[in-house]
Amino acid sequence: MRRRAGRRTRHLVIVLGDQLDGKSAAFDGFDPAQDAILQIEAREEATYIPQHKRRLVLFFAAMRHFRDEQRDAGRTVHYSALDDSANHGTLGDEIRRHARELRPERLFVLHPGDWRVREALRALDLPLDIRSDDHFLCPSGVFDDFARAHPHMILETFYRMMRTRLGILVDESGKPEGGKWNFDAENRAPLGRAAPDIPRPRPFPPDAVTDGVIALVERKLPDSPGRLKDFDLPVTAAQARDALRDFVSHRLPNFGRYQDAMRGGEPLLFHSRLSAALNLHLLRPREMLDAAIANPAEAPLNAVEGFVRQILGWREFVRGVYWHLMPGYAEENALGANLPAPRFLWTGETEMRCLAEAIGHTIDYAYAHHIERLMVLGLFCLLLGVKPYDVHRWHMSMFADAIDWVSLPNALGMSQYGDGGRIATKPYAASGNYINRMSDHCRHCRYDPGKAVGDDACPFTTLYWDFLARHRRRFAGNQRMAMMYKNLARKSGGELAAIRTHAEQLKARLTAETFLPG
Repeated sequence: MRRRAGRRTRHLVIVLGDQLDGKSAAFDGFDPAQDAILQIEAREEATYIPQHKRRLVLFFAAMRHFRDEQRDAGRTVHYSALDDSANHGTLGDEIRRHARELRPERLFVLHPGDWRVREALRALDLPLDIRSDDHFLCPSGVFDDFARAHPHMILETFYRMMRTRLGILVDESGKPEGGKWNFDAENRAPLGRAAPDIPRPRPFPPDAVTDGVIALVERKLPDSPGRLKDFDLPVTAAQARDALRDFVSHRLPNFGRYQDAMRGGEPLLFHSRLSAALNLHLLRPREMLDAAIANPAEAPLNAVEGFVRQILGWREFVRGVYWHLMPGYAEENALGANLPAPRFLWTGETEMRCLAEAIGHTIDYAYAHHIERLMVLGLFCLLLGVKPYDVHRWHMSMFADAIDWVSLPNALGMSQYGDGGRIATKPYAASGNYINRMSDHCRHCRYDPGKAVGDDACPFTTLYWDFLARHRRRFAGNQRMAMMYKNLARKSGGELAAIRTHAEQLKARLTAETFLPG
């Protein structure tokens, strides 16, 4: 639906690709008779870094379904498609073009999830109001107050505050259900032979709109990384709610116990696969929390609490960190890591079985579950010494659920310790033995996780000991790393010299080919 030519639009609501909620604060006071919506498929946003084809299809398909839903509801939507000959290709230019044509009295948009986009909107020199995003449960002012009161910004402290503030899994006296705030110790089981069957998530095969987007991406962005086959992600709010019901009914009961496990050929395990829908605003965090707490499958408390912690704790926490510390946060590099991201992160061409599995999942699904991201992919980049911001750029390139606000603190801060411990009390460093304990990858790999030197030495183990030795001065006094450094102290000078030589050879070989420009 388009407004008749000549009639001036009162308010123009800009709906960004990750803000697909027709009841958001951007629509406060919206009058279908005189207001309109603007959506833009901007080539610049699809190509400023190489982006996974599946990620592109998700965004564009969800945007187009949202457009059609709003039109069916009687709202006027002006839509700039990627292949529209009039499309200028950038968010700013398209907003200016429509502002000239429609002559709105004011423009409205939700607060973006990307510092870069927010600054671009502010630079438009238009009557634009940026409204607070009510999709999140912790307002920016509340987080700023928390950060002032707790300069080290510990997640656990924040999480308890949010549980108490919203009355989530607490009794009438404010004490946590089950007597503990955190059941993480119960959520670290590997998938042994007695593990239960893994239910497949409900698929959502493409309709005509999504099929059109798939053809568009293959035609207009054929060199984008990743594979685009069997696309089945939810692209509407209704589908996302169905996916949520499917998760809490079939996979939540075993989510907690096995959330840190890995198994070859199993990209999803008991994880929800809802992060992309949540980050596009197809779901609201409160409805996800309510669905888990309603607990239709009678999942144990450690599973429910583990899921709640991801949504109410970590997700809200990293968003607060992002906006509290940007823009300088993006430049932080406490460990001085300066190597480029290896090319095989985009291709999966490596003999390391755990990496080949996890990267293969990103190539096929634009997804890997959190332990693969942190303790395989992120761990390898940390030990290798990849520049933290490049790890973030790779996240943005290859994951369907990556938005700048969520990716940067997770990749640069938690995974790479680039912020020097602002959000993690120690780096997530481990040898190949951790991967061997939590997965079946090592038994199918040519490398031995117990060896640090030699042709069959596990690169994770070599780089782990090298990492500890290189950063001894910084971390030897960290109580959480005391055992690591006791073990390092048992190695002779000759052993450490051999490890250092092998590590330097690995770094030169593994980073000889890169992918990201700049």
